[in-house]
Amino acid sequence: MEGILNPIAMTQFRFKTSIMCNGCIEKVGPELNAIQGIKKWDVDISHPDKILTVDFNGNSEAELIHSVKKAGFEITLI
Repeated sequence: MEGILNPIAMTQFRFKTSIMCNGCIEKVGPELNAIQGIKKWDVDISHPDKILTVDFNGNSEAELIHSVKKAGFEITLI
């Protein structure tokens, strides 16, 4: 019997951020787009907490947090 490979499960992370507008999204976009494993991401700038949602093939939010902070924004896992 052959072994079954378990793919890395898709994890959805949600963060409270200081990303306020489309210009901010354009600034953080290249940082997030450079992370391998992100399937998609979105920022709800109409929400009071400016929620960043990331679908990620991985289990650590550290790289996501680092990239958003590198772009100059506050970010907190919720």
